[in-house]
Amino acid sequence: MVNLATNNSETLMSEDQKKQLEQQLWNIANTLRGKMNADEFRDYILGFIFYKYLAEKMEIYANAILKQDKIKFRDIQENTKEGKEYIEAIKEEALNKLGYFLKPSELFSEVAKRGNSDVEGENNFILEDLQKILTNIQLSTMGTESEEDFDNLFEDMDLNSTKLGKTPDDRNEIIAKVLSHLDKIDFKLEQTELDVLGDAYEYLIGQFASGAGKKAGEFYTPQEVSKVLAKIVTTDKSKLKSVYDPTCGSGSLLLRVAREVKEVSNFYGQEMNRTTYNLARMNMILHGVHYRSFDIKQEDTLERPQHLDKTFEAIVANPPFSAQWSANPLFTSDDRFSQYGRLAPSSKADFAFVQHMIHHLADNGTMAIVLPHGALFRGGAEQHIRRYLIEDRNYLDAVIGLPANIFYGTSIPTCIMVFKKCRENPDDILFIDASQHFEKVKTQNVLLGKHIDKIVDTYRNRLEEDKYSKKAALKLVAENDYNLNIPRYVDSFEAEDDIDIDAIANELQNLEKDMINIDTTIADFCKQLNISTPF
Repeated sequence: MVNLATNNSETLMSEDQKKQLEQQLWNIANTLRGKMNADEFRDYILGFIFYKYLAEKMEIYANAILKQDKIKFRDIQENTKEGKEYIEAIKEEALNKLGYFLKPSELFSEVAKRGNSDVEGENNFILEDLQKILTNIQLSTMGTESEEDFDNLFEDMDLNSTKLGKTPDDRNEIIAKVLSHLDKIDFKLEQTELDVLGDAYEYLIGQFASGAGKKAGEFYTPQEVSKVLAKIVTTDKSKLKSVYDPTCGSGSLLLRVAREVKEVSNFYGQEMNRTTYNLARMNMILHGVHYRSFDIKQEDTLERPQHLDKTFEAIVANPPFSAQWSANPLFTSDDRFSQYGRLAPSSKADFAFVQHMIHHLADNGTMAIVLPHGALFRGGAEQHIRRYLIEDRNYLDAVIGLPANIFYGTSIPTCIMVFKKCRENPDDILFIDASQHFEKVKTQNVLLGKHIDKIVDTYRNRLEEDKYSKKAALKLVAENDYNLNIPRYVDSFEAEDDIDIDAIANELQNLEKDMINIDTTIADFCKQLNISTPF
């Protein structure tokens, strides 16, 4: 079981300390910026941070085991008989508890020290050793329960890539420098009440997303939107048996849900992009989620779902907007889609994701999905599906309109649709228009804490507020032919001030008099200068 709610360094670290740490990490990341594009140096820097985490976690665990023997893990002589016995015993324990194993010589700080050694005659070339160590982490899990969770985790870190430097020595120099900088940062892993590294990792993922343009949507949901989704699906719940994200990206949305409750037993997710899938698994482990507590698969969710036999208490998703999918006629016999009588169009998979998530939603569960506004009112198959969900099933609980330009890589306005199979308020649907409630930060619109709280409070208490929220009876939705466009239900029209026609007429007359006077003055000047008038 995982508890991230109390491990929140936002409340246990000062804001200055947090910003200082974030800046340190971003500066280290920028060591690689000139060598490659944002996507590529993201994979290296996050991979090195993850390696540092695994090594420090390994050392802390091993030292605890060795405490009774009054020795430290890094002091074990690996090539002696006694040293080999210690290592085998610790490895067996570590594979069961941590899911992986590192030898003392493979610890991050040891490699960083060797790479930056200036002792005469000592070889500081670490590239080959480092590549072997990253491979060995994966190999240590072979044949164990954690094998799938660590499989090819470091495959995007090619230390022989010429993007890191033209020659092996160039590459060795830049990597040794990055390791040295990282080695100086204390992530305070022994202080279990802090999640310093987890927060730092989230910060970096967000920074990379903000600079990744359209590609950011592949792996990241802005934190403020994540908070809204997470707070909605955890309403009236302090513990969750399971949370699921069918398009989980870096896993940040799943982890955000865990921060809203005392406990989450299991995390499930699916991600199509291989690199992002690796990032999600790293993110889970780095946040202290035990390998037995998460099950993240790499596959196309709609075409090849991996968790069909399961239902979930909380489901969140930010699918790629209006993505294409096959809409293969064979899916009409798929349990996810068969009851609707129509498939979502191949050009827009938005409602295919809705149907997929509804299939996985437990009877006591809540799901919240981010969609483009078009999903609220487009006709054809999508209208047919909306009608079925509302008229036949009565699953739609709320529709929330978000501001435009809050997602990286697109400026389109979006919405959140909330579904429940057992609704506490089955006679109406709550509509919230939060589209005008935001703060502009540079070129991006941002939801501040007060905006998030207002959305969530309005949803949880089903409040009605003029020009902001309205409970619409199902009959009214039916009369609108299941068009869910928010302005049909929330009147946000701002009447302009009454116009005083007489005052405007008088002002125009006065302007006319002024113009005549000015023309006369100009004509007089022209006469004095003996030149033609311009009119």
